[in-house]
Amino acid sequence: MSILSCTQSLAVTGSGGSGAITVGNMLLQIAASSGLYGIMRRSVGPQIRGGESAALLRLSAQPVSGPDDRFDLLLAFDWLNADRFALEIPLDSASLIISDSAHSEIPDVILQSGARVIQIPLQQMAADISGGRVNMIGLGLLCALLELPSELSRTVIRSTLASKGEAAIEAALQSFDAGARYETSFQLPCPALQGGTTAARWNISGNEACALGALQGGVRFVAAYPITPATDLLEWLAPRIEKIGGSLLQAEDELASINMVIGASFGGVCSMTATSGPGLSLMAEGIGLAIASEIPLVVVNVTRGGPSTGIPTKSEQSDLNIALYGQHGDAPHLVLAPQNISDCIQTTRWAVQLAEILQTPAIVLSDQFLGQSRFVIPAPEPVVDSDSIARLRQIQHSASATPYQRYLINDSAISPMALPGTAGCSYTADGLEHTCTGKPSSIATDHHDQLDKRQHKLTRYAFGTQWAEVQGSGPIAILCWGSSSMAVLEAAERLQQSGQPVKVIAIRLLAPAQTAALERELQDVSQLLVVEQSHSQQFYRYLRAHYALPAQVQVYAKPGPLAITPGQICQALQALSGESI
Repeated sequence: MSILSCTQSLAVTGSGGSGAITVGNMLLQIAASSGLYGIMRRSVGPQIRGGESAALLRLSAQPVSGPDDRFDLLLAFDWLNADRFALEIPLDSASLIISDSAHSEIPDVILQSGARVIQIPLQQMAADISGGRVNMIGLGLLCALLELPSELSRTVIRSTLASKGEAAIEAALQSFDAGARYETSFQLPCPALQGGTTAARWNISGNEACALGALQGGVRFVAAYPITPATDLLEWLAPRIEKIGGSLLQAEDELASINMVIGASFGGVCSMTATSGPGLSLMAEGIGLAIASEIPLVVVNVTRGGPSTGIPTKSEQSDLNIALYGQHGDAPHLVLAPQNISDCIQTTRWAVQLAEILQTPAIVLSDQFLGQSRFVIPAPEPVVDSDSIARLRQIQHSASATPYQRYLINDSAISPMALPGTAGCSYTADGLEHTCTGKPSSIATDHHDQLDKRQHKLTRYAFGTQWAEVQGSGPIAILCWGSSSMAVLEAAERLQQSGQPVKVIAIRLLAPAQTAALERELQDVSQLLVVEQSHSQQFYRYLRAHYALPAQVQVYAKPGPLAITPGQICQALQALSGESI
């Protein structure tokens, strides 16, 4: 069954303390327990604490990975600064707005949508209950409209509020019941969703998925400095890495964290840090040191809007250039990008493995949309051998009659890497150019040889089919990367159903460029649409630098903070092909 015929999108908004995000989290959990799938994005202002917030949900009987073009319903607990979310919650004449009659001043920018407005006395209903909460009344109302099981909802409320005490739980349950019993004369525009199987599924965010992938890959040391939107990756990871014998250290800044990671990796521990754009800038020199000294490490960069501090709570794909080119000198390294939540696990795990095998830094480009959204997904396949990389670090070079050549030039360009303390295997590891033994050198031939070595170990490695996900066929193709792949794949499904075949190429391995592999996929393509979430067409310009593209290319480059939707991609493809889609 296609997700296109069985999906509902809802938004819950309110000012600071209204509990809009809590309702969104609970509703997603209730839907998951009912056999549904879904996604919850959160939109908040740039302030440190408090302020307006919105929970943006899409629920479906089938797995769903991105937002739809429009929302069926908007529930507003109040309208304080709600106009800031108007563009993020597209409504139309078929949509419903539920407003508290005590806060009837709906912003004009929202009313202009033509959506039908329903006034409900949410605050008065809460006031009639001792300890009553408006957001729990709203949750009850939504669950009733969605026809979600009441007992499952009550169980979720109890588990979520367990630390608040029995009095708070009882007040929440009474508020929920009041909302669920409220007699309405309206229904959601779409029919009620029918829950699917009760097969195992996960409720997980992209940041949590990246952290899990790192652990599965063998990471046992993390040093990082908090930064939105990467901080909750570290918060999730901290107690869990300790349980498996690892450690996480909060450094005083990003410069310290990258150097701690380099030191730990040099000492033989698989290591990682996580940051966002401003932090990646500060780490540039340290990453260059790791490239020159061939010390493996992983940097998960959760991209947000920029430049400078930009919009910390909004998503964009505009850190691509700094990830690819933000190094001094010729500094080949790995850049990878997960395409969806499940892929956050797989791509981060793969990045750890590649960094260790190729002895170089790997940058994983996630973004705020992937990182801080919660998804209900099918349970991923278990990892059979999660200790393989840890065992890789136990391979030590034996002392021999000849001096140990840490940077030995060989056919693979991957040299033997000894653990510190191995007899006969002492060497210097720093950022200076060096000979094969690690001795600093400014001789031209040494520099040329080591530059070739660092480049060849990446270009000669066989990355296999994981470099990209390829679906469909035909003379029209869409080329994308990262989180934009989710909207592209849904757009391709819509086009397929309308009789328009489209090939999708979603690149996972951005550096080193897989020139021959992509050009093979483009052999029969005459029209190409490039999709990205950046203002300056960073992805398209990267493609032009490394690949031969078809003669007819259209670029759909849209900066954040608005998400790219399937409908927008369909329209862009229509402009490319000149046909009605």
